[in-house]
Amino acid sequence: MKTTSLVIAVFSMAVAISACKKDKNETLDLAEDARIAYDNSVAEASFDNVSSVADEGYRLKENTSGASASFIAGSVTNCLTITLDTVSNPHVLTLDFGNTDCLCKDGNYRRGKIIVSYTGHYRDSGHQHTISFDNYFINFNKIEGTKTVVNNGHNSSGNLWFSITVSGSVTIDPQYSFNQTGGTINYTSSRTREWIAGESTFAWNDDVYLISGSASGTTTTGNAYSLSIQAGQPLRLEIGFPHFVSGILEITPQGKSTRYIDYSYLNNQRDNLALLTVNGQTRIITLGRRN
Repeated sequence: MKTTSLVIAVFSMAVAISACKKDKNETLDLAEDARIAYDNSVAEASFDNVSSVADEGYRLKENTSGASASFIAGSVTNCLTITLDTVSNPHVLTLDFGNTDCLCKDGNYRRGKIIVSYTGHYRDSGHQHTISFDNYFINFNKIEGTKTVVNNGHNSSGNLWFSITVSGSVTIDPQYSFNQTGGTINYTSSRTREWIAGESTFAWNDDVYLISGSASGTTTTGNAYSLSIQAGQPLRLEIGFPHFVSGILEITPQGKSTRYIDYSYLNNQRDNLALLTVNGQTRIITLGRRN
């Protein structure tokens, strides 16, 4: 299962909001909207990257035919040691990048350990794995907390679906933070991911997912926000395309109006446009590219 951030694609929304009319009871804080989008994207991207590295590390250690050679070449370096303990129950996979910052082949610096406790095989119903950390850093930012993925089997439509929860934090190195201020991002999320196409192949670029759920957190300045995918309007992710194809995302800074981002604009077509709504005012926005 491939992973991706829910809101990296909407970072440009903060600029677009400036074109919307202000509600008489609210002053739009564009800088804080930008910080929310940025900090949330950093947290999501960090925990998603951890899953990708852990998944490919497991496949490499097991030598399975499903391993992605291109990803493995990008993530594995001389400083990485992979240990797989299949005697303990649950089993434990440890990816140890060492105690000093290591420049990996994908351009990211890493140090510390990613630890994965798991039961069963990834595609088996009931499989569960929990990712935790031992002094782990990516690009000088410290990642703490846990991420749990549960395979719920096939639903009534015949599609595999997963429950994914995250409770953690990212402590930012000031040199690489928004406005170089540092601080800690606190982040929690609970979502489901339905694998609607591509399950039968090992190729990644035919995978399609429907994502539902919610997230919340506080920015490095301590401002709270919540994020949810509108009920009945899941985000459609087609791997290999840089934007969500359809679905509606709601972002609510504490004490402020909800920002609605409709990726279904222009009849669910593959494009870089979405419809932003704030206080009943709408605006077409151009989406930034997910990295």
